[in-house]
Amino acid sequence: GEANYLKGGIVYADAVTTVSETYAREITTEQGGEGLDGLLRARKKDLYGILNGLDYEEYDPQKDGYIYNHFNEQNFQEGKKLNKARLQKELGLPVKENTMLIGIVSRMTSQKGFDLVAYIMDELLATEDVQLAVLGTGEDQYQDMFRYFAQKYPDKIQATIGYSEERAHRIYASCDAFLMPSLFEPCGLSQLMSLRYGTVPIVRETGGLKDTVEAYNEYEHTGTGFSFANYNAHEMLGTIRYAISVFRDRKKDWNGLIQRGMKQDFSWNRSAGKYEALYEKLTDFE
Repeated sequence: GEANYLKGGIVYADAVTTVSETYAREITTEQGGEGLDGLLRARKKDLYGILNGLDYEEYDPQKDGYIYNHFNEQNFQEGKKLNKARLQKELGLPVKENTMLIGIVSRMTSQKGFDLVAYIMDELLATEDVQLAVLGTGEDQYQDMFRYFAQKYPDKIQATIGYSEERAHRIYASCDAFLMPSLFEPCGLSQLMSLRYGTVPIVRETGGLKDTVEAYNEYEHTGTGFSFANYNAHEMLGTIRYAISVFRDRKKDWNGLIQRGMKQDFSWNRSAGKYEALYEKLTDFE
């Protein structure tokens, strides 16, 4: 077959790293290994997952130049409320404080779970008191799908087909929740940005999403977001509906989710420390 430089690299490397612990396990399986799973299983003891970090200077709710109102983990209730109302206004959505506003910022591809989104969009918008703020570009079928629903439900969804750094930051800072139902996701940064801005992630349990979002537990009042396990549209819809009910009926728990999310540290400091420790370990063999 053709030369595979990645394969050669894996064979001769002292250690192999990828960008999350769960993804490191997933690539040793046939589903996740893209043909290299056998080799990766053979190197399992030298295979490490270290999360990517987020630039905490650039993504900082206390000084982000793109957002309307600055806030922190103490005063986020007031801060997020102001940002949400301003974003709703800017997007031409009715300004409703008690309607859950869900953000999506993504490449619009099947890898990112948009086939699931397409499947349940009509049902979600027809039956729930919810709003969506969407930003991204990608496959025509998904761009067209969002345009269609934005026309059908103008009070419930606004879709920007394109990219704007400013609007991305505003969605991360202003929404109540953030939807990221990826088929696979080595690390993922959008959920880290969401946590940083107190926007509760709703994710599929794969790769880095599984490692960075702790599922809400209503009995122990723990967690930082909501997640579902199977790549299934109705499981996703059920999870979104569950999140809406917590947002609506258990404000104290919802605010707990936000606060715990904002306290997480997914900065490069943490990741750099892990790389450092790994390199130290490798030089011990010399």
